[in-house]
Amino acid sequence: MKKNEQNMADETTQKAFASRGLTCRSFMAGVASAAMALTLFVGCGGAPAATNEGSAAGSAAATSKDTSAVATGKLIVGFDQSYPPYGYVGDDGEYTGFDLDLARAVAEEQGWELELEAIDWDAKDAMLKSGAINCIWNGFTMDNREDDYTFSDPYMLNAQVVVVRADSGIEDAEGLAGKTVVTQVDSAAEAVLKEDAADLAATFASLETIGDYNTAFMQLESGAVDAVACDLSIAMYQMTAKPDAYVMLDDYLSEENYAVGFKKGDTATAKKVTETLKALYEDGTVDEIAAKYADQGLTMDNWQIK
Repeated sequence: MKKNEQNMADETTQKAFASRGLTCRSFMAGVASAAMALTLFVGCGGAPAATNEGSAAGSAAATSKDTSAVATGKLIVGFDQSYPPYGYVGDDGEYTGFDLDLARAVAEEQGWELELEAIDWDAKDAMLKSGAINCIWNGFTMDNREDDYTFSDPYMLNAQVVVVRADSGIEDAEGLAGKTVVTQVDSAAEAVLKEDAADLAATFASLETIGDYNTAFMQLESGAVDAVACDLSIAMYQMTAKPDAYVMLDDYLSEENYAVGFKKGDTATAKKVTETLKALYEDGTVDEIAAKYADQGLTMDNWQIK
């Protein structure tokens, strides 16, 4: 700004102050006093309260935002990348699996963009709540979780079983007494062993948890643990891959259903997915997808949506 323009601006400002009974000196003194008062206020803890309120408001807004596939046109699938044959990394380095192929087919039918998001299984709830994913589709057991999620109709029957080494000498559930059993953290098998089958688990030397089933079966094969509690589908996959290494006990821990899980209240997307899976079954698409994974122990005998 030029000097004469600056002088004119200063004169205008001083006149404005004077009309309110202020001078530049008294105004600056007031600013200094206000700054000191604000400093004291912050020191007494006033400012953090306002910050917390702002954070809470922002968090509430993020939580209330509709991140569903119906609203956004994008299906963001959260899945465990070490859960064959439902979701895993293929030989070509790409994500593949029965559930992921179903998700691709559903997204294509609905005209949704598809995003596959590999997740830590124990972080699934936080990611669903935040909108980082908008569904969990990966051999997800719906039983006893209905209060926490909105589900599609169940599409596949499943069971929780126990697998041991073929040469272990363990023939039934009673043979697990004093043995070390491992399962995936936050899995249906862990829930069953801590609830409905808690009496059986009490006979174990210990019940361990681990991040993924591939590692669990490596521990079983090496002798680090005596048994793996897992989904029937996982057991079938591992026994198909190594038929001489493992056997499954006849006693099921429980029977249950797989379904696609959504944020609680997302009934619109759940309904769309159920309807589309039914249509894909009727036109033969589901059978075609399942045939790709037959050599991994997957069978259509347990398919539910018809």
